[in-house]
Amino acid sequence: MDQNPVERVTLASLDLGDAARFSAVDVRRITIAPSIHPGAHWHDGPVFGVVESGSVHFRVGDQDEVILRSGDTFFEPGNATITRFDATNEGVTFLAWFPHPTGADPELTMGEFPPQDSTTPTAPRAR
Repeated sequence: MDQNPVERVTLASLDLGDAARFSAVDVRRITIAPSIHPGAHWHDGPVFGVVESGSVHFRVGDQDEVILRSGDTFFEPGNATITRFDATNEGVTFLAWFPHPTGADPELTMGEFPPQDSTTPTAPRAR
């Protein structure tokens, strides 16, 4: 046999910093309809993902925007503004991994992190 029957390719290698605080992981399949732009948001912990189908405009904070397509991986740091996660005209479906402490649910908050005015009520958190 000339070829190795199993190929392993590292798609991303990320520093988790305080990874010891995580004891569980939720894995979710999320679909955003074509041309839907949910707006800036942030998570209380890191999110790791891979695009299954379609494509999405992706930008963290003031970093350069990229278009993610099927097979592309992404990382959303905890407590950082995800400036764009906007479906293109073909929509997007992706798998996302949400590590979290036991007994806690990963949370998503709309708007920028940190909230600009802590006296202003924030939008309800999606789970």
